[in-house]
Amino acid sequence: MSLRLENLEITHQGAVMVALSVEVAAGEVLTVMGPSGCGKSTALAALIGALPPAFQASGRIYLEGREITHLPTYARKLGILFQDDILFPHLSVAGNLGFGLPKSAHDRDAAIAQALVEAGMAGMGPRDPATLSGGQRARVALMRTLLSAPRALLLDEPFSKLDSDLRVQMREFVFQAARARGLPVILVTHDHEDARAAGGPVLGVTGAPLTL
Repeated sequence: MSLRLENLEITHQGAVMVALSVEVAAGEVLTVMGPSGCGKSTALAALIGALPPAFQASGRIYLEGREITHLPTYARKLGILFQDDILFPHLSVAGNLGFGLPKSAHDRDAAIAQALVEAGMAGMGPRDPATLSGGQRARVALMRTLLSAPRALLLDEPFSKLDSDLRVQMREFVFQAARARGLPVILVTHDHEDARAAGGPVLGVTGAPLTL
């Protein structure tokens, strides 16, 4: 299982912002670094098929050897986490987790209960998301994404709004969960500590290797 970007290039008004040719192996975390506005999040938007009209993309994207470049977002099997947890306020914790499950999923209750155990939140399914701590909300957001059975995981600075102690915990939780499932991961960040914790190769948005 791998995620391969083949000559992926993103331009804006004729200027190249992103140029990546790389393969991310199962369980590996590739970090793409750069300052705000350099195109990191735009690269992830291109991967999931949600590139804003002002940008143009070329190149090819392969997941598990299958080209997904022109597939609609829902068919690409890519999970993504953002800076904000984006939990649904009108659903319980269990309802949020269940939203990530395929409609045809059997044993939904068992899958939700297992996700809560893995997140260290056993028995908290009936809770209102508004009553959770920041770390708990982040864990629910991750488990909801994983329950949708993605074949790769994209991380759009998901630790940037957490305090320093919680950031360390969430990095470990996210990376361990992804590696346990053998998911290729692309993390975009401007934080060197995120990149060090990821433990994989580090590139700039133009594909140049970076040294931490």
